[in-house]
Amino acid sequence: MNKSCSDCLNKCAKKENILKKKSCCKFALDWLSNIQSPFEYQKYDIVEIQFKKNRKEFFLNQEKISLDQGDIVTVEPKYGKGYDVGMVSLTGELVKLQIRNQTVNSKTFKKIYRKSTYKEINIWKSFRNKELTTLLEAKKIAKNLNLSMKICDIEYQGDGEKATFYYTAENRVDFRKLIKELALHFHIRIEMRQIGYRQEAAKIGGIGSCGRELCCSTWLKNFKSVTTNSARYQQLSINIQKLTGQCSKLKCCLNYELDAYLDAVKDFPDFNSKIYTKKGIAQCMKIDVFKQEMWFSYIKNPNTWFRIKVKKIKEILEKNKIAPPLEELSTVNTIQKTELTFKDLSI
Repeated sequence: MNKSCSDCLNKCAKKENILKKKSCCKFALDWLSNIQSPFEYQKYDIVEIQFKKNRKEFFLNQEKISLDQGDIVTVEPKYGKGYDVGMVSLTGELVKLQIRNQTVNSKTFKKIYRKSTYKEINIWKSFRNKELTTLLEAKKIAKNLNLSMKICDIEYQGDGEKATFYYTAENRVDFRKLIKELALHFHIRIEMRQIGYRQEAAKIGGIGSCGRELCCSTWLKNFKSVTTNSARYQQLSINIQKLTGQCSKLKCCLNYELDAYLDAVKDFPDFNSKIYTKKGIAQCMKIDVFKQEMWFSYIKNPNTWFRIKVKKIKEILEKNKIAPPLEELSTVNTIQKTELTFKDLSI
């Protein structure tokens, strides 16, 4: 339904290679692009615009300009005067869904001025090429001022009149002197914006332990809190080195399959339940969500684990409802037997 990557690359080439060709293929798939809307006379006039590092914002197409995915447009800046330049990433009815998912305030939309002229594109391109050298010089200035902060990225406004400096810091930083130094050195308006460590990883990018590009730098935009409970429900060992990503926080992918595990665990008995056998009392040591099995061991012999189906465990617990709760034991990864002989307390 959507334009092919080859069409996307050709379009980039015609735009004088303003951005890397592969960046266009990171747009969301517009699966309604070839479907004519029955409400064409009142076409949705909000457009999603992409800026540097997949930063996306919504703008009002008040002039009803005919825009397609990949067009470079000149827009009203978020703050201050001048203009900014970005690329159209999504149009039409799908923008409604994006706005609904992100709960954006529709009263704050800025305007799209026009499709960018070649002069505006060349100015934008020249300042994009200066961002790396500006970043290195800004880091030197911050270091000379002994500020406990890390400047991780810089983004120029489309007209080059303003630059946004993204930084991370553990504590509050007084950067008033830094702003004066940067303004005198670069002769532009300065905006300092603090971001979290997850946002820093998204801007810098990298390769994850899975061998793929980081989710946060490609498609993941809304960061949800991740706790060690996400790993425990999935029966993962709490190894911080393996569970943390490049941002030194717990990996976002720990939440991807969490809901499926939580639904599956609902069919399992309480993990703290005890069962009574002829040889003594046993308690749960481990569960296998996919095979619907639980591993038990005797309290007096925790080195031997026994694998039992969940259905069988439920039958056993029905007969042991009168049993009092007992203390927990530590786990030992030794398996010797696969079945138990149970004592019927109803006799």
